[in-house]
Amino acid sequence: MLADFGWDRASISLAFFLNMTFFALTMSLAGRLYDRYGPKWIIFVSTLFLAAGYGCIAIIDGLLEFQIYYGIIAAVGTGGASIPLIASLMSKWFDKHRGLAISLALSGNCIGQFILVPVFSQVVLRFGWRASYAVISLLILVVNTIIVLLVIKGEPQDLGLMPYGHKNQNRSETIDDKASQDTADIAKDLNLRQAMTTSSFWLFLAAMLVCGSGDFLVITHLIPMVTDFEISATIAANMLAWFGLLSMGGILIAGPLSDLIGNKLPLAFTFVLRLFLFIMILKYQNLVSFYIFSVAFGFTFLITAPLTTTLVGRLYGFSHVGLLSGFITTIHHLGGGFWAYMGGVIFDTTGSYRLSFVISAILAGLAAGCVLLIRERRHHL
Repeated sequence: MLADFGWDRASISLAFFLNMTFFALTMSLAGRLYDRYGPKWIIFVSTLFLAAGYGCIAIIDGLLEFQIYYGIIAAVGTGGASIPLIASLMSKWFDKHRGLAISLALSGNCIGQFILVPVFSQVVLRFGWRASYAVISLLILVVNTIIVLLVIKGEPQDLGLMPYGHKNQNRSETIDDKASQDTADIAKDLNLRQAMTTSSFWLFLAAMLVCGSGDFLVITHLIPMVTDFEISATIAANMLAWFGLLSMGGILIAGPLSDLIGNKLPLAFTFVLRLFLFIMILKYQNLVSFYIFSVAFGFTFLITAPLTTTLVGRLYGFSHVGLLSGFITTIHHLGGGFWAYMGGVIFDTTGSYRLSFVISAILAGLAAGCVLLIRERRHHL
């Protein structure tokens, strides 16, 4: 697109900023609707928006259209079928091994990036980016529709079931007993307004703001940054693919680890590792350092995805987990969209990403401190 339309990096980064902003705002609404109506039709409607947005990108003629179709329409679709909502869906079906279940579900995101990024990169190189967007749109529409209509269910209570491994699960317990207990548990759970009265909520929110800024700075600018050092676009796309695959390693470790030792230490480790990676890439810029940066940063990329839901549930209960996780991820993506945009602005102004990485390193250190200050126990009014 940069080559075809002559856009600068700030202009195209603005579309990513819009995308992250509308994505984030949609997630909070989708989280509230999910808590009230369940996941099925929310994901289906979101699929229609997402497929329409990507399909329309294939026929754009200018920057404004790209910003509308990608920055708004596709973003609304992504927000309604996003990682925190899928994590929230899984969390309500499992009491035992909840972190593991969420991690396994979200690992599909990593496998998809590893397999599809090289495939679509080849489609772009051979047939052009318009064909790539058209194929993506069709795949989203067909695959998601089949899964929504044939696979996804509501909460287990809607089917007369209890979550797997429920602590009071036994054969003599009746549905009425379970309903009475659930009503009592829900009364103790904190909603968004109540959670905002706790310091742990704001510490976690600050950490997730920093997390999003690092995530989307890297994933948006990794390929152009690498190609600036005369590394081919194919190799750069492979780095992004390995980035995606290694994120599966992080997510598969993070969920089960949270079941064993809690959420704080894995979260703090994520930010400490990022601090060292930002410092490394500031000092070394070559093929080996870029590969190390890609796979190691990829390992941290989705660690917060299962940990957000499990930590929110541990602190405030699961009755409002969709809204709470959606709001936190909204802040995560607003930070990500803004910093991805500023990465383009800083590059166009200075000719380098160096300042972006210096600031990101400092923020990663501060985020690690915020996480360690969270009181990881059930909060009450």
